[in-house]
Amino acid sequence: MGRANVWLKRTFIVVISLIAIIGLLLLGFSLFSHGHLHQQVEAERKIAAIHIMSVIAVVIILLTIFGAIGVWKEKRWALIVYAVGMILSSLVMLVLNIQGLASQSQVREEVKKQYLNLLPLVNSTEVLDDIQTELQCCGLESYQDWKFNIPNSCLCTDNSTNPCVAAPRNSSLFNSQKGDGPIMIYEKGCLPYTIMSMIRTVLGVTMGIMLLWMLSAVLCIAILCQLDRKKDTPAVVYSAEAKASNYTTPDFFVSDSAC
Repeated sequence: MGRANVWLKRTFIVVISLIAIIGLLLLGFSLFSHGHLHQQVEAERKIAAIHIMSVIAVVIILLTIFGAIGVWKEKRWALIVYAVGMILSSLVMLVLNIQGLASQSQVREEVKKQYLNLLPLVNSTEVLDDIQTELQCCGLESYQDWKFNIPNSCLCTDNSTNPCVAAPRNSSLFNSQKGDGPIMIYEKGCLPYTIMSMIRTVLGVTMGIMLLWMLSAVLCIAILCQLDRKKDTPAVVYSAEAKASNYTTPDFFVSDSAC
């Protein structure tokens, strides 16, 4: 059996260490969320998803332990378990990403229902102001969600790329204005931009994790290939110019044969 390249083993150890850290963070998050959701009513569906997340985290941690044992002790069976487990996990992650892309409209509706529970908007918060300024939007579905108390974060700027509209004359923005000119605010709400940003973030994170898992599986297979190689033994070369040996027979062997 051959030996794996040192740098290949070190790279594999770094990658599985990152995967183990992700698994531990996922397990900690699932346990924290499980305890938090138990205090809420009608959370059975969310708790079931948390249970699935916990199982995935435990499986990933166990696989990284097998991978560490395999690369440290150069055990082929442990590396095979790790490679097969990570390939199957990557396929599951790929299927989940495809389902997520296919069910974007359903996700939008569920997130929209949760956010619409915040209506009507009364007092502006720092977080909401930052979202409206960054995404160039106003309110959840439109600026009308604020009724007459439209915050300054809804004001259009010179560099605005989203459409703007004149604010209602009876809004709070005109309380501090001296002139009669219109005040332009963002026309569209923040909810569509927020939902799309959330979906892209989740899909991006899951795709990154899946690529990391696939990389670890490729490195594991490469280590297995190197372990399966036979060691190169030096060939024995006979030379016609080899000198005869200076070996002589001891005297007691000569005397015994003479007898």
